[in-house]
Amino acid sequence: MSQPLAESNARNLDELLEQIEPVFDDVVIDGSDDELFASGYLRGHFDLVAAQLSLQGEQQGDSLWPALEKAIADASHELTPADQIHVENLYLKLRARAGLA
Repeated sequence: MSQPLAESNARNLDELLEQIEPVFDDVVIDGSDDELFASGYLRGHFDLVAAQLSLQGEQQGDSLWPALEKAIADASHELTPADQIHVENLYLKLRARAGLA
């Protein structure tokens, strides 16, 4: 397993994405049904935000977090309170993997 990034903003966006994507893979292998749902939901937002940042020419890894937080907050009405907790827990795992916990 890869080591967490010491400073995510020192890395470019592509390197950061490669570093944290395995968190989603781990959920597929070991996750509960709730975690699998949260992973699919968050992965959709994650992929969309990453694509939007890339299209904007954004290269800094630290640009991912505010954009992802905004996307999750804007869509929070789509989730039950229990699902919001699962999504938040997975989001925190992503940040921990990036060394930002």
